[in-house]
Amino acid sequence: MSSNDRLIRVGVIGLGFMGATHVAAYLAAARDRFPCALAAVCDTKESRRRGIFSDVGGNIGEAAGSLPAFDSAHVRAYANPDELLSDRGIDLVSLCTHTDTHVDLAIRALRAGKHVLVEKPVALKVDDVRRLRDAARETGKLCMPAMCMRFWPAWAWLKDRIDDGSLGRCTALTLTRLGATPAWSRPFYGDLARSGGALVDLHVHDADFLYHCFGRPGAVYSVGDETHVTTAYQFDNGPRHVVAEGAWLAPGSAFRMRYVATFEGATVDYDLGRGDQLLLCRDGRAEPVEVSKLLGYDEEVRHLVGAVARGASANELRATLDDAVAVTEMLDAERASAERRQAVQVRKA
Repeated sequence: MSSNDRLIRVGVIGLGFMGATHVAAYLAAARDRFPCALAAVCDTKESRRRGIFSDVGGNIGEAAGSLPAFDSAHVRAYANPDELLSDRGIDLVSLCTHTDTHVDLAIRALRAGKHVLVEKPVALKVDDVRRLRDAARETGKLCMPAMCMRFWPAWAWLKDRIDDGSLGRCTALTLTRLGATPAWSRPFYGDLARSGGALVDLHVHDADFLYHCFGRPGAVYSVGDETHVTTAYQFDNGPRHVVAEGAWLAPGSAFRMRYVATFEGATVDYDLGRGDQLLLCRDGRAEPVEVSKLLGYDEEVRHLVGAVARGASANELRATLDDAVAVTEMLDAERASAERRQAVQVRKA
């Protein structure tokens, strides 16, 4: 960070699994001299307001132990979101609360003069996403959906190869995202009317990445239900074979995140659980590809901090609320296809 950079003061609302992840990402960005500082946090649990994340679930909870994630003497702590939103010393807010609170909290944050990073999914209903998009336009503040796979280094590398054609045309893409049913926040995740199930907790990442790469599909054909779905996509200007599977599995199941992309000149294979996670297979050989070791959460935070610091417009963001509208419409079509057991056209905005 140079002496000319304006420091972006950050507040994180909701300190569960994703909130703890955002806190870690901002702290890491500050250590790497990005112009940001964690200034405030908000959660109903007093221990989390002190940076104790041992109960948040997921890998972070298992690794955090009892050590504070931040120095609470230098981070303001609030139990009520509106107290943080009224804090004039906050420039950017990360919203990591339950899905059904996202839109109203984000609109209040925007109207309080804050920029916003809102966790996925933005909302279950497309009209709610549109309502937030309109509020962001009215306030002129940045509001970015946290679609972290657009920023995950191995996915960003794949998007570049699709765009630059250096491996030839992409002819097929298969995406897999499987994980244990969340054991934390069970009243929320267990209520599919609130959480949307694996369709919008896990599968949304792959639907969004496909939209990022190929635009809106003309139609989808899905099998399964909201807890385990597999979808085939029909793109006018994309590969003829595109399939994505997302599911909540039995408690204790290992998390799987993988893609296999076929190009005219090579196959690219990424598997989170493998030592050499990204392999480029061509000419009879499989070669590991080196990409950044940062996580998508780190990259998305750095992207947004940089955008705020330089006064970027919303259309300069790598993920926008217009994108979130389109992806929510894709998920609506997938849900309808699984229910009807037939192909469904994706409604245009």
